[in-house]
Amino acid sequence: MKLLQERIREEGLILSDKVLKVDSFLNHQVDTQLALSIGREFAQIFGSKPITKVLTIEASGIQFAMAAGIALNVPFIYAKKKKAVTLPEEVYSAQVHSFTRQETYQISVSRNYISPEDKVLIVDDFLATGAALVGLVDIVKEAGAELVGVGCVIEKSFQEGRGLLEEKGVRVHSLARIASMSPGEIHFIEDEFRVRQHNSQNR
Repeated sequence: MKLLQERIREEGLILSDKVLKVDSFLNHQVDTQLALSIGREFAQIFGSKPITKVLTIEASGIQFAMAAGIALNVPFIYAKKKKAVTLPEEVYSAQVHSFTRQETYQISVSRNYISPEDKVLIVDDFLATGAALVGLVDIVKEAGAELVGVGCVIEKSFQEGRGLLEEKGVRVHSLARIASMSPGEIHFIEDEFRVRQHNSQNR
C-alpha cells in the first residue's frame, strides 16, 4: 500500500533497528481517512471469502478492525487484556507476552461472540514477534471457527512473527513490510525486490 509506505517514510520515527513510532497518524493520533482506506484494503484482499467477524486485540488494532468491519459490513470484536466484571465467566482465552511492555497477560473474548459457524479475519496494527496474533489465532481455533487470515498494517519482516503464523498454516498479508530499518533509513520488502530485479537486469 503505497500511501501507507509514504506516510511511514514521512512521519514515522525510527528509534532503533527494531522500534518504529507511528503514533502521529496510526496508533495514538489516528488519521481516520487513512484508517478507513486500510479497512477497505483488507476487505479487498480477504473479501473473496465469506467473513462474518473481524477480530483484534485492544487497543491499537481497534481502529483498523473497525474499518475492516465497516468495509465488510460485519461486526468486529476486540480481545480484552484484562477481564472486566461485566465479561461473562465463559470466555475463550490465551496467554500473550508483550515484548514492548515486558509483561505477560491473558487475553479474553466472550464465548457469546465467536461460534463454530463464524469465519474470522484477524486484523492488527503491527506484526513483529507475532505473540499477540498467535494468541488470537489460538482463540479462533478454540472457538472452532474458521480463520480466513491475518491482516497487518505494518510488518517488521526481519522478526519472527510471520514465520510463526505460517507454521500454523495461517494466511498472512501485511500492507507495509519492512525489510530493515535504522535511524534515518527504512527499506520495504518491495524496495528490496525492485533493487534485486534492477541489478539482475543490468548484469
